[in-house]
Amino acid sequence: MKTLIISLTIWGLLLFGTTPLSTLSAQNAHKVEVGSPLPGFKLPDQNGKLFDVHTVLGKKNLVIYFYPKDGTPGCTKEACSFRDNLKDFTHINAMIIGISGDDVASHKQFVLKNHLNFTLLSDKDNKIRKLFGVPASMMGTIPGRVTYIVNKKGIVVHVYNSQTRPEQHIREALSALKYEKQ
Repeated sequence: MKTLIISLTIWGLLLFGTTPLSTLSAQNAHKVEVGSPLPGFKLPDQNGKLFDVHTVLGKKNLVIYFYPKDGTPGCTKEACSFRDNLKDFTHINAMIIGISGDDVASHKQFVLKNHLNFTLLSDKDNKIRKLFGVPASMMGTIPGRVTYIVNKKGIVVHVYNSQTRPEQHIREALSALKYEKQ
């Protein structure tokens, strides 16, 4: 029975890119969820300038997405999809913020190579990833891919977690933001 449960868990991870709920709760005692206030944070952006999330709260809805690594196929697909849909996000008064553990130089190169038109933040020591409770996937070996939608009041109104469906993060974000006041 124990072997069957382990096998099903591994297949679930491989097929759906999600972490079992029991693992999530153990990993994320302080997990940011729907209804949670956005935790404050400051991180350097792709230009080395310190970004403080408090400077945009109350002014814009936020799409904060955590992704594993600059330049990988899934992360590039996700970032380019956000880029290609920026007008839709701007129309609903939303700002896109990508966060990974890559350094500022890597982010700068990723932005230039892919003509990205939004903010990328460097969470080199993964403090903000841990603050949000973003789970790792693939048995804890790959940083998770999670998108948080935050309204102007600073409340998380939607969370989408999928390692294997990077472009779905954009659809989920746009759908959730349709119901937020401009």
